[in-house]
Amino acid sequence: MNATTTAAAKPAAKESVTLTDNQNNKAVNLPLLPGTLGPKVVDVRKLYAETGMFTYDPGYTSTGSCESKITFIDGDEGVLLHRGYPIEELAEKSNFMEVCYLLLYGELPTEAQKAKFEEGVTRHTMLHEQMHQIFRGFRRDAHPMAVMCGVVGAMSAFYHDSTDITDPRQREIASYRLIAKVPTIAAMAFKYSIGQPFVYPRNDLSYAENFLHMTFAVPCETYKMNPVLAKAMDRIFILHADHEQNASTSTVRLAGSSGANPFACIAAGIACLWGPAHGGANEAVLAMLKQIGSKDRIPEIVKRARDPKDDFRLMGFGHRVYKNYDPRAKVMQKTCYEVLNELGMTNNPLLETAMELERVALQDDYFIQKKLYPNVDFYSGIILQAMGFPTSMFTAIFALARTVGWIAQWKEMIEDPAQKIGRPRQLYTGATKRPYVPIARRA
Repeated sequence: MNATTTAAAKPAAKESVTLTDNQNNKAVNLPLLPGTLGPKVVDVRKLYAETGMFTYDPGYTSTGSCESKITFIDGDEGVLLHRGYPIEELAEKSNFMEVCYLLLYGELPTEAQKAKFEEGVTRHTMLHEQMHQIFRGFRRDAHPMAVMCGVVGAMSAFYHDSTDITDPRQREIASYRLIAKVPTIAAMAFKYSIGQPFVYPRNDLSYAENFLHMTFAVPCETYKMNPVLAKAMDRIFILHADHEQNASTSTVRLAGSSGANPFACIAAGIACLWGPAHGGANEAVLAMLKQIGSKDRIPEIVKRARDPKDDFRLMGFGHRVYKNYDPRAKVMQKTCYEVLNELGMTNNPLLETAMELERVALQDDYFIQKKLYPNVDFYSGIILQAMGFPTSMFTAIFALARTVGWIAQWKEMIEDPAQKIGRPRQLYTGATKRPYVPIARRA
């Protein structure tokens, strides 16, 4: 098939792409749909009906699966916008609760709206007391993501009054409950793994402060909140809140397209995020730094990374979408230095190795030409370890922050009149039709 783009002769007409099937001497016009930002897309919804053929796109890297007004990414220019607002401005000037409101409702809140929203979320931070028994059913060494998958999915068994997806009020209550309770679940998963008692949420603390308190406080003494660490935690949440149609977000939308309840959909997103190619990248960065061991080995490591015959890859550099500096990484880099200085950890050998690797990579022609800049995962792992989180909690914190993005995307999908159950097609390359052979006659 050949494809040509035709502009309309009249201003009112729409652009289209003409596909020509040379074998059958047949042509079909497919509309071009413009967005407010980004490239136009070819509308292939009628392709099968008119040609009897599907498109083939493993990984859906060239396929627009939905229409969305939430997040825009321009990977070539290093741009990330939430509802039109640059991520850098939100991370510097806003806070996570305000970004949550923005993602859910489309606009930044007024003072009154923000206060009402924060109160609504805060009043939902406690878990149903019977849910504590679920944690005790896991082994102590269970990965926090395994625990989160199970407990978040189980929420549908405890909160029956917010599972009717056709009711806008129930959808909103479910949204508030998930945003509020996922930090409590993540903190309890951590406490359970180390044998410490659960710490209940406090309504007088901010969202980030509350998570730090539930994670690190113990009943026998007062936990002293460090404002620098609380601010860093809040920024980490903002920088991970949403990232367009990535694997886990697409999973949430696909699960939601079947009419599944919101708790099941978010549990599905958590399960997808657990994959090392997605949410586990910052954990892999720390493993790589430990493998390097010392900054004296960095020239050797860089040489290996340059060698196409060597399967070694530097973790935390480059990004599938961004072919420029990840805008989130710039903010995370600044936050990283603030945290390390606050904690007096600039002489830590592991962190020294990370900082030297960053310096070399940013000045090396090979990395510059390949556009292999440090990404958000490179810095977030360093920050989280410095703050006292074990590597097993890194992806759980990512899931905590991404929950609001998943909910916003799920909510948008449910309210979209054009949405239908997801049903990808396939290119079948298996056996053709053949008769059943009785077992006695099989060779």
